[in-house]
Amino acid sequence: MFVERLFPPESSYYTKWRNSFSKLGEKMDAGGLIQLFIIWTLTVSGIVANMDHTNRFIYWEWSGWVTGLIKLCLVSILFFVWIHPKKMWVAGTKTLNNTEFGTHLVIAIVLLLIGWLDSSSSLGSLSSLAPYLTAFLAGLLVFQFILEFDQTKGVWFNFHWDNKGWYLSLSVALMSISILIGILLDDPIISTAGMVALPFAAIALIWPSHVRHLQRARFYPIFIFAMFLCVRAPWFLIPLAVLFFVLRTVNYFRYGIVHPSFGVDFLEEA
Repeated sequence: MFVERLFPPESSYYTKWRNSFSKLGEKMDAGGLIQLFIIWTLTVSGIVANMDHTNRFIYWEWSGWVTGLIKLCLVSILFFVWIHPKKMWVAGTKTLNNTEFGTHLVIAIVLLLIGWLDSSSSLGSLSSLAPYLTAFLAGLLVFQFILEFDQTKGVWFNFHWDNKGWYLSLSVALMSISILIGILLDDPIISTAGMVALPFAAIALIWPSHVRHLQRARFYPIFIFAMFLCVRAPWFLIPLAVLFFVLRTVNYFRYGIVHPSFGVDFLEEA
């Protein structure tokens, strides 16, 4: 990362700014800022599904960027004012019970609908959202395993693999169903993204329990789906990049690590 090269941990500027970034990071954590990745991705999934229904061969379309950004602002306000304060979205911070799982499902449907609805949409074509919702459920199951950060070592760990076979098998099955529905609906975005994302949960299921498999199974599918959505809605790259690099910069000055990151920890602990 550029900031890491420019301000190494032993530099005077790193030490000088660390306290300020730590306070900012605490506020960002309290507000659940990192959760916007999935909140935005679900919303843009609805937008892209509607684009596919309207024109199967539309790609790299910039004309809807104003409406798209307005919708992202709307769901962000909804998240910060209502969803997060009410602790309705806690995926990734705890193992969800049935009620919490159902709450996340309802919120996902609402976000997909916000993205979907416009002057040309119709309720009769809502089936186009089915593979996106199924893929979300597949990813949500992976987040039943909680990652914790060890500040003394600067690494992530997870020692709780309860119901690993059940959660990950169901995740793989749901992602496979999402792919099949996408193929049946002739939606190349969801079907292809699902194929690319599927192996991560499968590897975590088959291979011995290790934090690096969980890191990949949590982060990469979200990134993959977001990037495939950008094939049709390229304007989505801009807010994604801003959020991504803001979080990375703040977390680097807080902990001395680059997070969110494409890298994984290779400690031997399971």
